This record gives sequence, structure tokens and C-alpha cells, in this order.
Amino acid sequence: MKQNIYDNSTFFKDYTTLRESGITYNDFIEQPAIKSMISNLKGKSVLDLGCGDGRFSKYCVENGAEKVIGVDISNNMIERANKINKDNNIEFVCLPMEDLKLANQQFDLIISSLSIHYVEDYRTLIRKINGLLKNNGEFIFSTEHPIATARKGSNHWIKNEEGNKLHWALDNYQEEGIREHDWFVDGVVVYHRTFSTLINTLIEGGLVLDKIIEPQSISTGLEQMPKLINEKRRPSFIIIKSKKQNKTD
Repeated sequence: MKQNIYDNSTFFKDYTTLRESGITYNDFIEQPAIKSMISNLKGKSVLDLGCGDGRFSKYCVENGAEKVIGVDISNNMIERANKINKDNNIEFVCLPMEDLKLANQQFDLIISSLSIHYVEDYRTLIRKINGLLKNNGEFIFSTEHPIATARKGSNHWIKNEEGNKLHWALDNYQEEGIREHDWFVDGVVVYHRTFSTLINTLIEGGLVLDKIIEPQSISTGLEQMPKLINEKRRPSFIIIKSKKQNKTD
């Protein structure tokens, strides 16, 4: 059964409050980095997988995308997306990304922001993405970094008696599969994958690796969230850009 944690009322309330604050890891690390990977949006067709409340879909249209389809498993998120995004060039669909079927449609860009670590069958999803991309189309996604997801349980920083962080505990790295996090509520499920699985699955799925970023905070983030300095010690996210090679190349 596919997890739909964003339709948990407690989680959704606390998550949206956090995002609306503008003081988040998303704002200062992940979003600046994933946006930097996009070559050009002008006139492009975009598929936004795990679109949430649609703010990234809106960003794409504001920067020249001709058409955006946003897909998310959460009814709460899709309702919110439709309320705050009125652009006729954006369509939102409430559906697990793994179940998406878009007959006779292909996209210049498929993008997914911090959603794929919720998907159990990564291999099948990548094959589907390949089929939805135009030749030379780009697939860009961010996910929790394997270093951050590897160890089981919570509280992975090893601290001294004064509570200062000494080092990050890395364990269970090669044991892929479910990890349960406590984030607003207990038992939020993500899937740990090794770096090699993330990359080799793209290659085996017919995509060509283009660029990888293990981002740190922008300067504004360090000013407003000083703890983000720890990204130098242990990255929270990894962002991967790949491309569907033209069959005539």
C-alpha cells in the first residue's frame, strides 16, 4: 500500500505551517539547487511528480513553461494547489506517481522535488519516466541523501555531554529498503537506496547521467538557520539530472 502521509491531518497542518514560514531546508538548500539544474523552461512542457501544493509548477509557468501537469498522491495537497494556483497552463492530478498513465503525451522536462524517496518501486518508476520523456528530454529529481537515510531509527548525530554534535553515525548503508522517521508524526516511511542504486537504475532505465549536486545552504539560509552549517558535515539531499538520449545520436 502506498503511503499518503500528507493526508494525515496532523502532519499536513504542521508541514504547511513550516513551509509557509519560508525558513526551511527546502527554501535554503533544495529549491535553489534543483532550480539551478534546469536548462531552460521557455515553451517547455513539464511534468511535476509529487507536486505538493503546486508552488514548483507555478514557478515553471512563471519562467516560461507552456504547460505543466502536477501529480500528487495527496488530496490535501491537490486541493491546496488548485486554490492557490489559478493559471490555465497548469493541471493538477491526484494520483500516486507510480500509477500515472498519460496516453500519447511526452514532456521536455520531468521534475520531482523530494518525493521519490517515498516510492517503493524506483526501477519501474524510472522506466515509466523514460517513456514520458521526449528525445533529449530532461529528468531532474531531488531525494534525501543516502548518507542521511542509511541508519535506522532517529537521532543519528552523536553528541557529547554538552549536546554538541561530534559526528554523524553512518550504518546499515548497504541494507536498502524501508526507514521510518519521526517527523511531525511517528512512522513516516521513506526508502533508503545506495548511491549506486540511484545512479545505475537511471542508466539501466535508458537515461544518460548529466549532473549531480550535493547542495549546501545559500548564504541567506546560514544567516536565518545557523544550524545549516552542518550540511558541510553531512548533506541532507542529493539532486540528480539525467537525459533521454535522442535515438538518432
